[in-house]
Amino acid sequence: MSYALRQAAKNHLVRYGGDVFPNLFRSAKGTIVTDSDGREYLDFTSGQMCATIGHNHPAIVEAVNRAGKKAFHFFSGMIPEVVAELGLKLAQDWLPGDIQKTIFVNTGSEASEVALRMAKMYTDGYEVLALGGSWHGITGGASTVSMASDRKGYGVPAPGVFVIPEPNAYRPYIQGMTVEEAALANLDLALKMFDMQSSGRGAAIIVEPVISAGGVLVPPKPFMQALRKAADDRGMLLIFDEAQTAFGRIGTRTGSEYFGVVPDIMTMSKTLGGGLPLAAVATTAKIEEVLYNRHFTYYTSHVSDPLGAEVGLAVLKVIEEEGLVARANEMGAYLRGRFEELQQRYEVIGDVRGLGLLVGVELVRDRASRAPAHELGALTTAKCFENGLSMNIRRRPERGSVWRIAPPLTVSTDEIDRAVDILEKSLRDSFDQMTARGTA
Repeated sequence: MSYALRQAAKNHLVRYGGDVFPNLFRSAKGTIVTDSDGREYLDFTSGQMCATIGHNHPAIVEAVNRAGKKAFHFFSGMIPEVVAELGLKLAQDWLPGDIQKTIFVNTGSEASEVALRMAKMYTDGYEVLALGGSWHGITGGASTVSMASDRKGYGVPAPGVFVIPEPNAYRPYIQGMTVEEAALANLDLALKMFDMQSSGRGAAIIVEPVISAGGVLVPPKPFMQALRKAADDRGMLLIFDEAQTAFGRIGTRTGSEYFGVVPDIMTMSKTLGGGLPLAAVATTAKIEEVLYNRHFTYYTSHVSDPLGAEVGLAVLKVIEEEGLVARANEMGAYLRGRFEELQQRYEVIGDVRGLGLLVGVELVRDRASRAPAHELGALTTAKCFENGLSMNIRRRPERGSVWRIAPPLTVSTDEIDRAVDILEKSLRDSFDQMTARGTA
């Protein structure tokens, strides 16, 4: 059966990019995923960075069953009780500042579309500033502000998108400055260029608090504060895309909390659904009132579905009851410590960075040149999978060779130790293989 289904996948499924593994997969539990041959792998990307509290947490399974007894879906104008409950929960316990109005949709791309539509209608503008390493989705509007990859071959993008070079402490665009000085100099130059080119129709600045797809880059706090001022000075809205940073992964409730900056619009997805499709966009009552009076619309087949809301409430309850925000700091420090130990032994580990349980490990040929070790990274990633560890690596030439490591917040020290041991073995084996063929 396993072979027949693999052939079915090969013959009948559209290939959609990214890493594709040789086997099909059958089940998942906690930090472990199991393939169709029954082999288990440590999942250190939490699925697609979504399984916040681990795969198939009992609370999520119970929430799905609860929705099955009540309702999975309603007409879009029929607001389920559980959706109102989730909106209240976010406003009372999770959203920053005076952000308190939320719409619930399905994916991060969709959330980005909602946020951009909100900003454009509210400001009556269309110009958007985005960071160079950003990833906000692959749908029409979201793809135009996603700079990390996959921009070629899809026709003419929407007009009015401008780029701010992303802060990168390890590979600064401007040399000879402190991290903060370089980041602010980048921003100052980008804003001057934007002001020269702008038609005066600014709508939004959109940013991930931690630039994950760009290589797990953590901007300096003054940079985020300067973005807030830049938006205010130009009558634009500041959008935080918190798909990966909200709900505890980085060791705070949100990226907004970590940076001490409150956006006008906040998008949430991956970490809220815990593995099921759930996304949210939240804004202030003032902005929502203006949008409503201007007849803002975003009704889809699955807006405000009760199934997602049941799951979202369950995820938030587990995070609170199990103290997973604090645990992300504790386990994140342990994970980074283990990688910093490896960094002392292996010249090719150039940088270890991140917040909480969102960690980036950058591979280089040598620390003096900081030249990306793309071949070593790809080979080691493949060997990690062969040895029972699934990780994600960025291989874009201009963005370095960076492992993005984001296990569930429930990960244990034993699982971290096993993962690091597998990685070290795979790294040594890759060295041996490359040396044998003369490419090391």
